Amino acid sequence: MMHRRSLLKATAGVGALVTMGGLPAPALAQGAAARTLRFIPQANLANFDPIWGTQYVVRNASAMVWDTLYGVDDKLEVRRQMVEGEETSSDGLTWTFRLRPGLRFHDGEPVLAKDVVASITRWMPRDPMGQMLKAIQQELVAVDDRTFRWVLKKPYPKLRYALGKTNTPICFIMPERIAKTDSFQQISEYVGSGPMRFMRDEWVPGARAVFQRFDQYQPREDAGTWLAGAKRMLVERVEWVVVPDPATASAALQNGEVDWWENPLSDLVPTLRRNRNIMVDIADPLGNVGSFRMNYLTPPFRDVKARRAVLTAMSQEDYMRALVGDDERLWKPLPGFFTPGTPLYTEEGGEILKGPRNLDAAKKLLAESSYAGEPVVCLVAQDQIITKAQGDVTADLLKRLGFNVDFVATDWGTVGQRRASKSPLNQGGWSMFHTWHAGADCINPAAYNAVRANGDGAWFGWPNVPAVEEAISEWFDAPDLEAEKRIIGKVNRLALENVVYAPTGFFLGYQAWRKNISGIQKGPLPFFWGVSKS
Repeated sequence: MMHRRSLLKATAGVGALVTMGGLPAPALAQGAAARTLRFIPQANLANFDPIWGTQYVVRNASAMVWDTLYGVDDKLEVRRQMVEGEETSSDGLTWTFRLRPGLRFHDGEPVLAKDVVASITRWMPRDPMGQMLKAIQQELVAVDDRTFRWVLKKPYPKLRYALGKTNTPICFIMPERIAKTDSFQQISEYVGSGPMRFMRDEWVPGARAVFQRFDQYQPREDAGTWLAGAKRMLVERVEWVVVPDPATASAALQNGEVDWWENPLSDLVPTLRRNRNIMVDIADPLGNVGSFRMNYLTPPFRDVKARRAVLTAMSQEDYMRALVGDDERLWKPLPGFFTPGTPLYTEEGGEILKGPRNLDAAKKLLAESSYAGEPVVCLVAQDQIITKAQGDVTADLLKRLGFNVDFVATDWGTVGQRRASKSPLNQGGWSMFHTWHAGADCINPAAYNAVRANGDGAWFGWPNVPAVEEAISEWFDAPDLEAEKRIIGKVNRLALENVVYAPTGFFLGYQAWRKNISGIQKGPLPFFWGVSKS
């Protein structure tokens, strides 16, 4: 049988979306083609509610459709977005915000303070920083159409960052009637506040999603980077074309059937680089953290010894080579949770992930645990390059350790739905899944939902480790960077000792686009504003 990498390289340049059974390209007039950007996203847009779930593919689409009160720029600084200005009382407890004039939803209605209040209220229960704010909130009210007031019981200096961060869930602003949907129920109406309208009648899950420029959107005057500043759309239409097969995607990009590919497989990059019409570059210098996420609520991983058995045996090199191939410039081991090269990076407590892997010691830990041979339900999305590569390594690892592996090969949309379930294994529950976290989201605990360990309020898997939460609370109160570093060392050590999740390594990813496309930024998500096509 031909090796997967060899097969991909052999077929990458000879297929196309039409010839290989993918979505056929529409016949566009030359002018319309120049105004339409065709993009291959990382995965299918199976659902479209940026608050209900935390999948990056949903966030990336949502960033076009809904705007935010603040936005983080490429310097990781928070800037005003929908907000015109804010005032803070001398005791730090009362924040008064005023919206920019002229803001409109896609149904033509003005964006009002009551819409903002409802949107914040829906976002808070699903986000770690939002949960902290909800716990200290005294009052959140609309004062008039453009003004709202937020009164807290204690100061929260990182409030603006909470409202402008890049990681999921982002506090997007929706009409009040939609934002009143329960935080744990999906919305069914997609009226946005951002630069692009979602064309629901053209949405074909598994195949295509379409976005059309909203001509009443009023961008800010300041230059835009990442989620901050002017979000000027230079194309009329963005079409997301779902292409799960990497060889098909490569052929489509080379043939000009699509313009931009979010995450090309590293094996195919040499082929793409030989095409004089294609540009290839690192998507985000802050990279990504691979994740092996375990469920604290179900056996076997509710037992810390079973979780530690995984850390003792797992080889980050195996995971990273499966992900990015043999180019060692694209990955590095990560004995911890925080982004390498950033101020709070630490390896404290990381010994369990260093050195030769010890399968015998791992088996001993598993034998000492409460594991009784029950199935380990592994949710592995096959249509997502990052999850499939990690899942193949995990299946082999768990079998060698002696786990009874129930490998559920599925799609990323289904993983997104099922991982939200807290049911027992025999009622649709799960034991583990793979994902990844953008390096921009892992620079500190403020917006890093995956490292939080507050039980039911935590991210999927619901780790419950009070010592980790206490240390994170200390970090929020730290007086200076040196104190932050000391506390983050403790967070890293405690999170590894208890295995909040298993980091599989740090890696860089590529993006690729045709040379007639300009304005593409590097960052944690694809930014469509400022991108033009000639």
